[in-house]
Amino acid sequence: MADEKLVGKITHYYNGIGVGIVELSGRLKVGDMVHIKGKSADFEQPVDSMQIEHDKIDEANKGDVVGIAVKQKVKEGDEVYIK
Repeated sequence: MADEKLVGKITHYYNGIGVGIVELSGRLKVGDMVHIKGKSADFEQPVDSMQIEHDKIDEANKGDVVGIAVKQKVKEGDEVYIK
């Protein structure tokens, strides 16, 4: 994990649509490979799509709150790292 950088934390998860809400502490863009790690989650996936307030975006910065589609269930407090 030495080559990974913390870019945010999960603040909410929408189970029905498989979307995690991430409060960013760094820059994130579509195409980045992320590692989501928490008490019950530990997986990697590419960021295929990202939205702010239902508007599709290609990149977001520190302080933004974004929704990303996740392939597994995540929980509040899970950490999002960029690879």
